[in-house]
Amino acid sequence: MTSSSLEQGLDKLLEKVGQLVSKSHWFEVTQVLINQYADVSRDHQWIHVDAERAKRESPYGDAIAHGNLTLALIGHLPEIEGYGMPVLEGKKLGINYGFNRIRFPAPVPVGSFIRSEGLLKSAVVKGDMIETVTEITVEVKGNQKPACVAEKVGRIVF
Repeated sequence: MTSSSLEQGLDKLLEKVGQLVSKSHWFEVTQVLINQYADVSRDHQWIHVDAERAKRESPYGDAIAHGNLTLALIGHLPEIEGYGMPVLEGKKLGINYGFNRIRFPAPVPVGSFIRSEGLLKSAVVKGDMIETVTEITVEVKGNQKPACVAEKVGRIVF
């Protein structure tokens, strides 16, 4: 890592603050995916895995995805070209450092299509890294309210 790589990287990122830096294609959340997540997370609550009961008893009228499944998908939704963080010379890797805030304002019903957008909020130097904060919004096709709003903290290692 050279300090000039880090400084140039910071300058490129600061130009993007306040801008959309990611947007994904629509992605279908299927019952199979929800069931697989239930198995991995060991969360088999009926509202997620029992579609027939959910249709009868749930306030949502169908099975819904786990909030944490929606959160987990953020980094794996297929991105649309033309968005994204700038290419940074000397970058070794990016690290998911965590989240400052996570909210799930609306459910993701089984069979829904979701996509995410990321707005870069900040970029600051932390030692030999740059820490970024990106506000991620996950929307459900046809729904006004987002399914997830999260401030994702990342670290870029030089």
